[in-house]
Amino acid sequence: MMIPLSIAIIGGGKMGKEIEHLASERAIVVKKIFTRKNNSHGSGLTRESLNGVDVCLEFTTPSEAPYNIEAAFAAGKNVVCGTTGWLHQHETVQKLAEQHNVGFLYASNFSIGMNILYELVSNAAFLIDKFDDFDMYIHEVHHRNKLDATSGTALHLASILLRNVARKKEIIHDSPQRPLLPHQIHVTSTRAGYWAGQHKVGFDSETDSIELTHTARSRKGFAFGALMAAIWLKDKKGVYTMKDILL
Repeated sequence: MMIPLSIAIIGGGKMGKEIEHLASERAIVVKKIFTRKNNSHGSGLTRESLNGVDVCLEFTTPSEAPYNIEAAFAAGKNVVCGTTGWLHQHETVQKLAEQHNVGFLYASNFSIGMNILYELVSNAAFLIDKFDDFDMYIHEVHHRNKLDATSGTALHLASILLRNVARKKEIIHDSPQRPLLPHQIHVTSTRAGYWAGQHKVGFDSETDSIELTHTARSRKGFAFGALMAAIWLKDKKGVYTMKDILL
């Protein structure tokens, strides 16, 4: 983790502060921090303001993220992004990364443990696909100030289930007003207290039940994964995910 690296942190929230703190412990230089005060809709991200920066780490809001990513690309900078809630624009961002010949890595969750859980859920879903009596569900819990629900991590877990279980075709987020149909997966959310994040994937049959759970004890694991991603992305071009790093 001692590879020379200079970063810009886009976002002055809790994740941005955690990344700044962890970077100082690992000889990673934080060249610039952009907040709402000096960067509205990416206006503060220029070749001049990002001079000397190797990688930008973007943790803001769904409405700001696409502007920040595009502006960083235009300045010729690689971007690690952990903002969720904007993925309907992911294809556009991917084309922009190719157009500007830069590197881009997006993850809904940078925790190493969570990315291991993705693989466990994928393997479990592949096996359970053969047994029609198993149903499945997802529940996630986050602190009361989290801006989006359902979480991007829960949506990614749901996409893994849909990809591996042929009989499942649709995600239901809201409280159902009628019994769920066999092709639906119920994904629920709780916002309360100070939870850094918990995600539970359940597989339930008449005879037994399996639950796979990841609980984040703090944001340090997310910050560590984001910095690891930045180091890995430093000299790369193209579009990547955490799976490219870990597997």
